Amino acid sequence: MGDNQKLPVVIVAGLHSDARREVVEGLLRGVPHSVALHHDLTTAGNGTVRRTVRDASGEQSCGDAPLVNDCACCALREDLIPELERLAAGGLTALAVLELWDSVEPKAMAEVIAVHGQGWAEVKSVITAVDPALVLPYLVNGDDLAEAGLAAAASDQRTVGDTWARQLEYASVIALVESGEGEEADDEDRALIGQLHPTARQAAAGSDALTVLALAGFDVEAANAAQHPACALLPQDADEAGVSTLVWRRHRPFHPERLYAALEDLSCAAARSRGRFWLADRPDTLLSWDAAGGALCVENTGPWLASLPDAAWDMVPPFRQAAAALDWHPVHGDCCQHLVFVSPGLDRDGLTALLDSCLLTDDEYKPGREAWRSLRPAFDSLLDPVHRPRPRTARMPSEEN
Repeated sequence: MGDNQKLPVVIVAGLHSDARREVVEGLLRGVPHSVALHHDLTTAGNGTVRRTVRDASGEQSCGDAPLVNDCACCALREDLIPELERLAAGGLTALAVLELWDSVEPKAMAEVIAVHGQGWAEVKSVITAVDPALVLPYLVNGDDLAEAGLAAAASDQRTVGDTWARQLEYASVIALVESGEGEEADDEDRALIGQLHPTARQAAAGSDALTVLALAGFDVEAANAAQHPACALLPQDADEAGVSTLVWRRHRPFHPERLYAALEDLSCAAARSRGRFWLADRPDTLLSWDAAGGALCVENTGPWLASLPDAAWDMVPPFRQAAAALDWHPVHGDCCQHLVFVSPGLDRDGLTALLDSCLLTDDEYKPGREAWRSLRPAFDSLLDPVHRPRPRTARMPSEEN
């Protein structure tokens, strides 16, 4: 690299470890003078994280990084930047391929590189390696990562399904690998991938096309905005090869008790659902919806812009203002229901009817916001810190049993 060039970094993620390794090996063969970094978190129980650096010819170096804050991902972050900086300073590395460990999500790593690598490193792409035949089985897997031996820390409360969904949806490129487990992908598998993340580019692992896409460029800020609950770039309505995407949008708020009573059915209605919503008894609060594998997480993500004074808008990022403007309602502003459900065999009519039944009726709606606030709350156990049994995510009570 020249004196003014930044070290290109490609992040390769995914729970499909064999697929991930095939993608990394293909990039090492396709880009001369490239190296791959991998932090193996399986040794975290012994207080260390194992780091290896390799190129197309094999392993070049290895070492142990100490555990930081009892968190393997923290140790990864602390060790990653010095290693990348060393490669950048050497001037001989054309591409650094960061192969993430199984359950590590690429968003956090891309943000770390964007912040700490300013001036000498840049993320060129985020690739999620996918075995199409395994997409649905992983997506509907509601097991805790700890049960699957994939937890990145003792406090890790994620599930296999929701982790896999975020790995897939954050990527700019999806690398497809033929199944090595005897199951061949079919049209339904491919349709599911396309509907879960319709804007991602796809290419076969090891192909020239994937190498080109790997170096195409990546905007960390735009990628983060596309995942933010307030302005997420959600899939559009679709129906192909037995897989459907239902986009449900309304401006009337939910009745808290009726929605809470329907949560179990709604969270199991689709392989994947996500979006934003509002409750009548909390009319100023933007709530996020994130479900996979039958496990639902709802979180308070701050106020709707309509509830903020005009002076506060100057402090709101432009992407959030733009999203609010596109969805603005003359009465409710940006307050809305925008939920997306993706699944094979989706009961679109039944799901729509169930969601509509959870909205305020005409008689409940007429008294207005101040009257809505007096409705019996139902989400305190999920949303209020004093009630929440888990510090980071709120999941359905049935998932605790």
